[in-house]
Formats: sequence, structure tokens, C-alpha cells
Amino acid sequence: MNNPPDPFETLLSHHGRLDVIGIPAFDDNLIWLLQRQDGGSSAPHTVCVVDPGDAAPVIDYCQIHRLLPTQVLLTHHHGDHTGGVAALVTWMRQTHPAYSVTVYGPEVEGIATVNYPLKGAEQLMLWPDIAVEVMAVPGHTRGHLAYFLPGDSNCAPPALFSGDVLFGLGCGRLFEGTAEQMFDALTRIAQLDGATRIYCAHEYTALNLPFALSVDPTNAALLARADRIRALRQAGRATLPLLLSEERATNPFLRCDQTPIVLASGVEDLARPDQVFTQLRKLRDTFKAR
Repeated sequence: MNNPPDPFETLLSHHGRLDVIGIPAFDDNLIWLLQRQDGGSSAPHTVCVVDPGDAAPVIDYCQIHRLLPTQVLLTHHHGDHTGGVAALVTWMRQTHPAYSVTVYGPEVEGIATVNYPLKGAEQLMLWPDIAVEVMAVPGHTRGHLAYFLPGDSNCAPPALFSGDVLFGLGCGRLFEGTAEQMFDALTRIAQLDGATRIYCAHEYTALNLPFALSVDPTNAALLARADRIRALRQAGRATLPLLLSEERATNPFLRCDQTPIVLASGVEDLARPDQVFTQLRKLRDTFKAR
């Protein structure tokens, strides 16, 4: 297995006044920290944490860099996304009692640590000049959320924290939702600005590559991307964040209206990309790489 990338260097992205830091956890999870640049102030900076399945690496990073995790965005209820929240809140209460922690998450999933439940379509002000739009994207779970920061003068390019809905060259399994829900969610994500950086919760791009090549073997953009993916992973580097325009050109689950994908799915009706998606997801569930 390749060594995990250095989270403090290779997984640092700049979005105007906002930095996004990726912290590896478990085997392939990424916990994302959002940090607003405050002009070099010596005071501790507050950060927003996305899907902290494990508190320890988040606390370690925050202690080293004098950061206070005062906001948490949860995409869904699975333990590798929520398991560290209680310990993170406890650490903040013990070490920085003057600060409270707001934990956002899907209302319908009954996550015990959530104190600000969401339905989707809300707008949250993470900082006075940084807003995030909440998207309801059920499919992987029944209440799955994604968090979108539209590009503006304070946050550019746009950023989407997609949890387990969209991955590099793939999408999440259907555990609680339906194929129709997932197809609708992915369709709406695909309509976002192509410059959007996608911060998904797992480094799955290389894992998804063989299936993508099996259903779209003549896609020149995919073949070129395959070489880049292999080179990055062989060097121990991450493929994240993703670029939405590249996903639209190479991710088979965003290309269900394209002839090669339709043919691979076995669906005869070219006008039903939703049915193509349903069959494609079934094929992926049973796919074995050669």
C-alpha cells in the first residue's frame, strides 16, 4: 500500500480567504478543515471541521497550529464520519470552555451529537464573510447532505464537501436511499460551476479507475487521467480535491447520457439516463477488477 500523503503540505488548498486542509484518517478517509485567513493574528483561529470520524488527528493538528474547532459539518450518520465528534466537543469544553461547538447535520438521521439539525436548502454563515449552502443529496443515506461554497471574492474557486455522494470516478453505494434519489443528487451536483473543487470523504479514485475504464474504454480524457492517477498514487500523493469539470468528462456516473455508458449498462432506451445510472450502480456493486 502507498504511504499516505503528507496532510499538512499536499492536502492544502487555497480558496481566496479560505484554506482547506485535508487530514487522513483510518485507511482512506479524509477529514477536511476549513480555515479563514485572518491576516496573521496571534490569537487562536477558529476552524470548521467536516466529517471528523476520528478526533485524535484533528486535535493533534489543532494543537500544533493553535486552532479552535468551533463548527462541525456532518454529511451523514456513518461512524467513520461522526465517530470523533463527541471527543472533539469534550476536548473543546475542557481546554477552551469559553467557546461552544456548533455541530450541523441531517435532521432525519438522528445523530446524537448534532445540535443544529438541517434539512437542506439552508445557508450557513461559517464566518461573517464566508457562507455555505446546504444541499440535500439523499441516496447513500436517507438524509445525506453536501455543503457548497459558491465562488465569490472571499472564496474562489467554489468548493463542495460531498461526503460519500460523489467520489473520484465513482459515487456512493445505495445503503438507505434509492437510485432515483442518487441520480437526482448527482445531476444537481453536475450542474454546479465546472471550476468547483470536490472534497469527498474518501481517497477512492484509483479504486474506481478499473470500473470506469471497463465501461468507458475509449474515452480519451479518462485514459489521460488514468495515467495521472497512477502517477500520483505511486508517489504516495492524493488525487483530491477533484475538479468537477474533470469528473463530468470522466466519471461514468455523471455520463449516463453518453453512448458508451448507455451501451455498457445494457439499457436500450437512450432517453433514460436515470435507468442507465441504476444499472451502472448495480454493475459497480458486483464488479471485480482483473
